[in-house]
Formats: sequence, C-alpha cells, structure tokens
Amino acid sequence: MSTQKVILSIEGLGKNYEIGSAFSRGKDVVHAVENVNLEILEGETLGIVGESGCGKSTLGRMLVRLETPSAGQILFEGEDLANVPAKKLRSLRKQFQMIFQDPYASLNPRRQIGKIVEEPLRIHGMGKEERKAAAQDLLKRVGLDQNAYEKYPHEFSGGQRQRVVIARALALNPRLVVADEPVSALDVSIQAQVLNLFKDLQAEFNLTYIFIAHDLGVVRYVSDRIAVMYLGKVVELAPAEELYANPAHPYTRALLSANPRMDADDKRERIILKGDLPNPINRPTGCVFNPRCPKVQDICKVESPLLMQIGNRQVACHFPDNE
Repeated sequence: MSTQKVILSIEGLGKNYEIGSAFSRGKDVVHAVENVNLEILEGETLGIVGESGCGKSTLGRMLVRLETPSAGQILFEGEDLANVPAKKLRSLRKQFQMIFQDPYASLNPRRQIGKIVEEPLRIHGMGKEERKAAAQDLLKRVGLDQNAYEKYPHEFSGGQRQRVVIARALALNPRLVVADEPVSALDVSIQAQVLNLFKDLQAEFNLTYIFIAHDLGVVRYVSDRIAVMYLGKVVELAPAEELYANPAHPYTRALLSANPRMDADDKRERIILKGDLPNPINRPTGCVFNPRCPKVQDICKVESPLLMQIGNRQVACHFPDNE
C-alpha cells in the first residue's frame, strides 16, 4: 500500500447539463460525469483516457472549479472545492492550475509574454520588480531564452507557446496541475520535448499532475496510474504498466488494441467496437458499455457494475478479464 499522501479526494462527483429540446416541452439532461470516486496521491501523475465525449475534460475542469459540480465532493487539503465559498476558493486557487489543449487560445495575442506569465502574480499582490524577476526565471526554467519576456505569442512556435502556458501555470507555485490534452495540438517531435519538460518540472517543483489525453502512448509515458473513462464513468483504474500489460475491462482492451504497436512481439487482436459512443442524454440501462461490449450478457443490460477492487486495480465490469 502506498505511503504517499492523498492530495485530492473525489467522492461521488457528478456533472449534469440541462439542454432545451425542440421536440419536447421539458429539458433533456446530459450526464457528463457520474459518480466518480478517485484519490490522487501527492507527487504522482494520474492519467485520464477515453474517447471524445467520455467526460474527461469536464472532470478536469471541475477539479479546478472552472465547472461547478452537480453532485459530490472534491476534497483538497480538507476543503471541499465543490462547495467552498468564493472568497476561500480564490485563496485556494494558488494551489491548483490548469493547462489547456490550444496554447495560442490560452494567450492574449496583444500582451507580451512576460506580462502574461506575470498576471497571476499581479492578481495575488506581488510587486512589479519581484514579479518580473519571477517571470524571467520561470521562462528560463521552461527552456525559453532571455528575449522571450519582451515578445508576443505570434512570435513563437506551438511548442514554445505551450512552454509559456506551463510557465504561467507554475507562477504561483501550485501543488496540483490539471493538463487537458496539453500536447495533442503539437507535432510528434515537439510532443516528446514538452512531455519531457513536464516530467522534469514535476521532479523540480514536486508537482502532482492529472494528465488528460486520448493518446494512449502519451498517457503511458507520463502516468503512474491511469483511469479509463466511458460515458461519464471511470470503468478501470490501475497502475500504468499493469493496465497496458493486462487490461481487465473490455473497453480498455479495445482502446489498447487500437493503439499503434511499437513491439513486434505484441500479438494482441484488434477489437472493433460496435457503433458509436451513445448519446449521453439517452444513456443505456445497466452497464453503460453494454451496447458495444463484445462480452455482454443479460445482467449487463439491467445492472450497473460497481467499481470493485481486484488486486492492484479497480474495475467496473460484471465479467472482467484476469488473464
């Protein structure tokens, strides 16, 4: 059992959206995230994977309170971020930051890079000269030269802009960083550089990461543990290498079978899932994966499986693999 401290505890977390319908008088409900329970350990990287529309980005945004949960708790340092008063939330925000997919969209094109990195420090009351020195130091730490401070976002490549975004996220010396598809917009060669930067900074600043991505190779490289999400639910949670070596949930097996193989000895059969991800408004009864599952049986259509502990992993499946 790990001796690492739990930095974030998520209990029964859910997010619903009401949307209008042209075909009914009432409102439809989108269940974006449902009953997620996770513990994130200090200093680890928890990867979150799943198809587009599985709820992973919504989950990440709730964890830094860019979205307000519909249900559940987000316990950080004893404070419930889901229900904390606005004044208290502002002081806590120094402890957690978020990095988004598109670095250019995250940066004001009319402001110099140095001023962008300084902004969190200015908001929290740091003096002009002190915050300039801090911004210059951060830009150096993320691998940008001394001239970066005076430049504008359009003068940088995509990888360099993501380095600026990382520097800004670290300005307040956070303990937890949620990275939502932070390298998916970058060329493969640049992805490797930025991923290595993430790992170097984690060691230097003792950071805890929640790393959201759809690329299983990327998630494997950076993560200690991986949570697999499907239609708003966590269906498997396991140490990264164990999950890749022996996935227990049929959905995890299908995701991994579609991942490009670098090992010539990898003989896993390609699993083709039936149909598309169901509409989150009309969720399947029973197990949410049952309409696409190659192992579906009658119980799967009527009873939703709980996330159960099996060895070092948790699996939400009536018939998990244990090969």
